[in-house]
Amino acid sequence: MSKFWPRSLSSQIAVLIAIALFVAQAINFTMLFQVRRQIIMQQIVGPALTRIIDINEQPPGTPLREETGRGRLRILRANPIPAPAHPQPEIEMALRAALVEAGVSVGKIATDVRPFSRPHRHDRRQRGFDRRYADHFARFGAVMTIAVEQPGRGWLVMRAPWPRSEWPIIRQLIMQTLILYVIVLLPVLWGARRISRPLQSLASAAQRFRPGEPQSPLEEQGPQDVRSVIAAFNALRLRVTAMLDEKDQMLGAIGHDLRTPLAALRVRVESVDDDSDRARMIETIEEMNRTLDDILSLARLGRPSEPVSETDLTALVEAVVEDFKAIGKPVALEETARIIAPARPSLMRRAVQNLIENAVKYGTSADVRIVTGVGTVSIIIADKGPGIPTDQIDAVFDPFTRLETSRNRDTGGVGLGLALARAIVREAGGDITLENRVEGGLNAVISLPRG
Repeated sequence: MSKFWPRSLSSQIAVLIAIALFVAQAINFTMLFQVRRQIIMQQIVGPALTRIIDINEQPPGTPLREETGRGRLRILRANPIPAPAHPQPEIEMALRAALVEAGVSVGKIATDVRPFSRPHRHDRRQRGFDRRYADHFARFGAVMTIAVEQPGRGWLVMRAPWPRSEWPIIRQLIMQTLILYVIVLLPVLWGARRISRPLQSLASAAQRFRPGEPQSPLEEQGPQDVRSVIAAFNALRLRVTAMLDEKDQMLGAIGHDLRTPLAALRVRVESVDDDSDRARMIETIEEMNRTLDDILSLARLGRPSEPVSETDLTALVEAVVEDFKAIGKPVALEETARIIAPARPSLMRRAVQNLIENAVKYGTSADVRIVTGVGTVSIIIADKGPGIPTDQIDAVFDPFTRLETSRNRDTGGVGLGLALARAIVREAGGDITLENRVEGGLNAVISLPRG
């Protein structure tokens, strides 16, 4: 059902109102049809009841008179409807109930509806019709015959016009519905479009919003309520930008305040006589510097100062691999053609470096290859380690999350590498996935758009 449901606000409002009008007209049709049936029954049962009561009020033994001139009443000795084609039980029950209430005793009551056919001139008097009443019956298209048995006195036979089809009232209701649709839906569509258009512009502006990028305020248009929402969005965007500016200033101050004592500590460490203790202290300070760099990079990622440019990903990955080879790490790169894609080179280099570093640290080695697809490019980093439990693959991307819980600096950092790498790649419009290899180890896949 949701597949066929319109997405735009104006279309949804129009469909809902159209359904409501249709349901209302259906209820109206049902009520009109019932009222029409009741009126027809009253028009038929009332005159028939009056005539039967008048005849029964005549003194006993008085012969019944046949009214042939008006085409309303005939007197027959036998039942004129032995096998009715279209009986009307409702008419029979209503007529019998009214007669019982009036204290008139009758026998059987039979009804039948047949299409009306205009009689020949020489048959009109015999069948109880004159021209005026023949025209009256012809307008309805059908005639109802009512036969009431008078015990010991014969059968009273009356005829009444009966509508042959309900099409006239159906046609009238269809015309009313169409008129309602035109009168109601057109203004509703206009009003809904007036509301939905600025809302769509607001949604597009919210999707395009990037902190730090210059953007003009969204024009306030539409009804007053929508204008208020747009004004609130413009104000919110300014507040978010101001908060991010304040955050960047604060982070810069924190980084400066922390790096100064770390640098001073690094100088003092050189005065330690014990070589082993000095090396450990230096390593600890370097680890603190790397952690500080990761925290500041992750915090500032929402507003990078580096612009997006067409980047040679092959050359970028080659440079990272060569850096690891230079320090003796087992990293290999499969030869591939030059691939150009939009990225922020320094940040993307940081993401690739973090993944290769994890592969070397936890998987003993890293095999890197670049694969192109339809509109995408993937950087695949495979290791030969133990892999990651399936239920923890998503958890390792959370900041400060480590599967290795010993907190040993030699077996892992503080758990920011994967979080920072994924944030960088997602900011570039891609994503990072981790897949356990069948032959053992783990594949870390960076997927990026090429355009």
